[in-house]
Amino acid sequence: MSHNRTRVVTVGEVMIELARGADGRFALSCGGDVFSTAIYLARAGVPVAHATALGDDVYSDRILALAAAEGVGHDLMLRVPGRLPGLYLADTGTDGAPVFHAWRDGAPAGRLFELPDWGRVAEGLLGARVVYFSGITLSLYSNDGIGRFLAVVELARQQGAKVAFDGNFRPRGWTGDAGRTRAVYMEALKRVDIALPTFADEALLWGDPSPEATIERMQAFGIKEIVVKNGAKGALVAAAGPQATQASGPQAGQHHAQQFHSHVPVPEVVVPVDTTAAGDGFNAGYLAARLAGQPPAEAAGEAHRLAAKVIRHRGAIMPRADAAVH
Repeated sequence: MSHNRTRVVTVGEVMIELARGADGRFALSCGGDVFSTAIYLARAGVPVAHATALGDDVYSDRILALAAAEGVGHDLMLRVPGRLPGLYLADTGTDGAPVFHAWRDGAPAGRLFELPDWGRVAEGLLGARVVYFSGITLSLYSNDGIGRFLAVVELARQQGAKVAFDGNFRPRGWTGDAGRTRAVYMEALKRVDIALPTFADEALLWGDPSPEATIERMQAFGIKEIVVKNGAKGALVAAAGPQATQASGPQAGQHHAQQFHSHVPVPEVVVPVDTTAAGDGFNAGYLAARLAGQPPAEAAGEAHRLAAKVIRHRGAIMPRADAAVH
């Protein structure tokens, strides 16, 4: 990864979270898939900033306070007068799987790339070492917003940034329009260097029969580093090996067949308290390890260990003793 740029820029919504605790009561916090990854990256010592749009209310102030306390840059968090951030209620089923109910209509995050000051966000992306976003991020925006965002992502990539993407498919966010979802994802995948999909999501959206099929489909877009998360079954990593990086001439377009595949098992199967943000923590652990120079398979091992910690706690962001705000 390029070292002439300093920080990761994550792009996505931050919402107010009401999460049920062990006593049955709901506690107030903040969450959002990409924002959770930003916090875990910051805790790993990675310079990171988050791009989103918030209101001018006390709850938006709380989100900014959390970002500041966690060391997440908030210079790309735009404020919109008279608006409120989205809200979601997080509960858990008997198997520990999260159950969400969200209220986000009218939240400013969906208009991030249509706000008058969106150029400030674009400048931040152009200077990033890594741009990271998810399928949930894409589901927020109108076609105009998606067009602007992906154009900036493409330009940032041309200027040296790496682009990381987690498909994180949630049908409700796309109002059941699978055709539009696939079309938007395909445009995004053309601009991705590191894909971090979850197999269950890919099977739901694309009908992939196996993690290997997910890798093959994504390699068709030219993605050279793919990590397919598969819960307790571990992760399947595909990344360019020595032969692939040396491909040239007429055979260069066939380099994907020379990539190595590595199954990275979960070091310890953990009975989850709450699986909210398990994938977000995994992605943070993986990216932090890769930025520190670890090879893909070892980075996936680090990612498993962080995800295992996350699912031992309720809510998206696990507490820590030295955090000013949780």
